[in-house]
Amino acid sequence: MSISDKKRYERPMIKKMEAGVPNKFGLRSEYTPMQEIDGVSIKQLLKDYGTPVFVLSETTIRSTFQKAKKAFTTRYPKVQFAWSYKTNYLDAVCKVFHQEGSWAEVVSGFEYDKAINNGVSGKKIIFNGPDKTENDLVKAINNESLIHIDHLDELYLLIEIADKLNVRPKVAIRVNMDTGVYPMWDRFGFNYENGQAWDAINKIMRSGKMELMGLHTHIGTFMLSPNAYAIAASKLADLAISLEQKYNHKVKYIDMGGGFASKNTLKGAYLPGTDTNPSFDDFAESITTALLNANFKSDEMPLLILETGRALIDEAGYLLGTVIANKRASTGKRLTIMDIGVNILFTAFWYDHKITPAQPFTHYTEETAIYGPLCMNIDVIRENINLPLLNKGDNMVVHYVGAYNMTQWMQFITLRPKVVLIDTNGTPHVIRENETNETITSLEKTPQHLSSFNL
Repeated sequence: MSISDKKRYERPMIKKMEAGVPNKFGLRSEYTPMQEIDGVSIKQLLKDYGTPVFVLSETTIRSTFQKAKKAFTTRYPKVQFAWSYKTNYLDAVCKVFHQEGSWAEVVSGFEYDKAINNGVSGKKIIFNGPDKTENDLVKAINNESLIHIDHLDELYLLIEIADKLNVRPKVAIRVNMDTGVYPMWDRFGFNYENGQAWDAINKIMRSGKMELMGLHTHIGTFMLSPNAYAIAASKLADLAISLEQKYNHKVKYIDMGGGFASKNTLKGAYLPGTDTNPSFDDFAESITTALLNANFKSDEMPLLILETGRALIDEAGYLLGTVIANKRASTGKRLTIMDIGVNILFTAFWYDHKITPAQPFTHYTEETAIYGPLCMNIDVIRENINLPLLNKGDNMVVHYVGAYNMTQWMQFITLRPKVVLIDTNGTPHVIRENETNETITSLEKTPQHLSSFNL
């Protein structure tokens, strides 16, 4: 018998197995291996595209978007989504959302150019963020994009550009406010409570140089309180109605930003996010009720814009990887090392990601810490998770990784892997190639005096 044919040893154990409500023994630990995504074998994906590999489900992206759209359009007469490019700006992903009718929301000149190159009309690009250069603003003005002003320096620069070009930029202001969730995101935009928002509005309206199209807010990220959005929507509605009363000017839209929580579980949470985090219906009910109850005339309701990112893409993303080794800590705790590091799974710092074996296993389980391959102590994928025994070469699936990991990842120690999209017919497509040494070194330049050496 060869070593590879030899069955592995599992030490005997006695474990209380329970079903139903928890008692002092907890709930029965039961796992099901995840062996395919949208009908495509995980083992085959790893064989064809290498390990680790990101996999995105187009079917899930589209169905999630349609669920969100339905939640809002059944409650409010005029709704427009704008895909948040910073969440995942791979062209293939952006174009799925654009096919579904979503505009583009960008926060840099780089993202703006990406949206233009993806074929989005300038009129359907919302330009947010505090760092818009003069060239960025000129480009956005010429393309008739919606520019959301973040600070007074930007406002003054826009007035100068408007004079030079003899045009009236289409603008909105970003408003921050107290919604009962702390800390407040008051580093962006103009504050509602202390009068900064009115100061900006007065400057815009008195200058006569810009067309004030809307009001915008983005109250935070991974928000778990739908009521905070109700407060924000009510305050923006009051601001819009007061603006009409003072200047006889109606805003065309109210942009509620993004920040909706996905189904991931925040570190320190007592229960899993799939059970506790608000749904699209919860957020939609809070926002639309606040707007409908405001004193807008029934035939003059503003367009509701939503810049949702994370909640639309997180559940569509998976990261497939392979076990490198098993070890024991000095305390005796089992440590499993994978080829997935925090350099490509940045959200491991925020979430306790669900992790599922990709092959059948026995039901012996043990508390385990999962580490990545990087030579740094913070490379921790899960500090503590109950998992069955996994051998070197076994595969695992990390769930809900579609948001931010493919924009905040970094090349550090290891090269970034391929990204694969499985289309609605179950066909995989590489939508981003893996990095190579040449990818990295092609940007480097070596001075002549360092071109050679003797060792």
